[in-house]
Amino acid sequence: MESLLFCCLILSCLSGVVRSAPLEEEITTPPPPPRPYAFGYAAGRYPGHIDRTHSEVSDGSGIVQGSYSYVDPRYQIRTVEYIADRSGFHPILNDAVPDLPSDTPVVAAAKENHLRRYAAIANAHQVAPGQAVVPADTKAVQFAKNRHFTLFQQIAEEHARLAAERKAEGLEIDPNSLEHY
Repeated sequence: MESLLFCCLILSCLSGVVRSAPLEEEITTPPPPPRPYAFGYAAGRYPGHIDRTHSEVSDGSGIVQGSYSYVDPRYQIRTVEYIADRSGFHPILNDAVPDLPSDTPVVAAAKENHLRRYAAIANAHQVAPGQAVVPADTKAVQFAKNRHFTLFQQIAEEHARLAAERKAEGLEIDPNSLEHY
């Protein structure tokens, strides 16, 4: 029995040595492939009002490029572009207001023509102070007005006739009463 116990002890020691040999080798797993991404959003404090944006792109290798914008307390739009890599976060504040593009000769000529026509129309519509301008009715408006006045006159005559009949019958209409409605 003792020899059996001794054999089991030796086998268990040898099996531990055999098992530990492969653990001494370092098993490495290859790194996962790069996982690039891109996102962007625009948000505001109430519907239809955008007061901040953010967009970001990464190629998955650890370098991230992006920008964000916001409205500061003085109602100025601030934009920050940045690069984040292994050595840190590198912001670039963009305070410069971009120059407006200059007009091409065709656009400049069109603007000049527009302003000239606008001034001519404005001068033609000038009215002396205190003088009222009453627009003239078109034929359709005049027809509708005449029709309205004719119908109004017919209704007024009908009401006068009914009031006279009631008065002749001795039925006075109390204007404050709702019975006749």
